[in-house]
Amino acid sequence: LPAFVAKILEEIAKHPEKTEWHQYTRGFGLPRLTSVLSRLYSNLLGVEVNAQQNVLVTVGAYLSLYYAFLGWLNHGDKVIVLDPAFDCYVPQIRMAGGVPISVALSLPPNPTSSADYTLNLKAIEEKIDKQTKMIVLNNPHNPTGKLFTREELEGLADIVRRHNLLVVADEVYEWHVYDGKKMIRFATLPDMYERTITIGSAGKAFSATGWKLGWSVAPADLLEPLRRIHQNCVFTCSTPTQVSFFFLNFCNESYEKTWI
Repeated sequence: LPAFVAKILEEIAKHPEKTEWHQYTRGFGLPRLTSVLSRLYSNLLGVEVNAQQNVLVTVGAYLSLYYAFLGWLNHGDKVIVLDPAFDCYVPQIRMAGGVPISVALSLPPNPTSSADYTLNLKAIEEKIDKQTKMIVLNNPHNPTGKLFTREELEGLADIVRRHNLLVVADEVYEWHVYDGKKMIRFATLPDMYERTITIGSAGKAFSATGWKLGWSVAPADLLEPLRRIHQNCVFTCSTPTQVSFFFLNFCNESYEKTWI
């Protein structure tokens, strides 16, 4: 755990007189935190992200994922999942009534790095039919470490556009990009913000996964089903944890230089 992260949590615990830090806060996210996230993602995505309408704070990115599946899948809807995949996608899709459709990443003989994995766009399109509603895109990819290129993502965006699909963009490792590589956020591609639920994680950003704080960023119409589920399931997230991440303020321009 980075020392500056631990110090913030320690400071929160030292102030019991701040009663508002220890009570329920706004169900969809502490207003000061959603304001920070709206500024951050407005810059990252190149669109105006409204703190009240376009951000939902959740108990970890895990729950953001499950909300997306519960909120948007009807029984029998198909979801394209890239293989290998993070272990919660398939069971969560099934629990939401959906049907996971696996499409393997391509890999040449004798690969030397994660970059050798590529999106098999032809195979993805071949698996799409009238029941296909969604694609789950994990970028940077777990477990391979693959960072998808702009060319790959633009090819995927073309498929999404032509088949009128939704995209769940699991981008929790967005800050774990090194060696001069550039993270291309899927929602920044033409016409994709309107079709994409972007998922982030404070735990991954600050190496504090036990705090369990994540979020979804999306247009209001895409976020509304997730908000309804959250309101009647979890209701709100830990207020002290949200206050802590607000004070970390990784919207600050120095964030990547001082931590990443």
